[in-house]
Amino acid sequence: MRRTLALAAAVAALELANRPARAEDRWLGRDKGLHAAASAVIAAAGYAASTPWIDAPAGRAAVGASLALGAGAAKELLDAKTGGDPSWKDFAWDVIGTAVGVGVALLVDRATP
Repeated sequence: MRRTLALAAAVAALELANRPARAEDRWLGRDKGLHAAASAVIAAAGYAASTPWIDAPAGRAAVGASLALGAGAAKELLDAKTGGDPSWKDFAWDVIGTAVGVGVALLVDRATP
């Protein structure tokens, strides 16, 4: 799974590096909040869904993070290939949302008996 995620991230990085930056791509904008929120939900849901099969919290966190970052990389690759607006800033917000989602899932997991 790690190799697949690393390969997807490398392909996304190469694709995004070949694209000019959007002039109106701001760090704070409505779409950035959507990227963060979607990534947080995917990461937390991946963590929760993996609990029947993975005992270690670190393993569940890896599953949630992989799903969220994989979805974010896939979205940016799709944008790059279909004439959308791929953005490093969007992906940065995906990373932030992933961290929040995994963090909340870990806190809930620790709080439940």
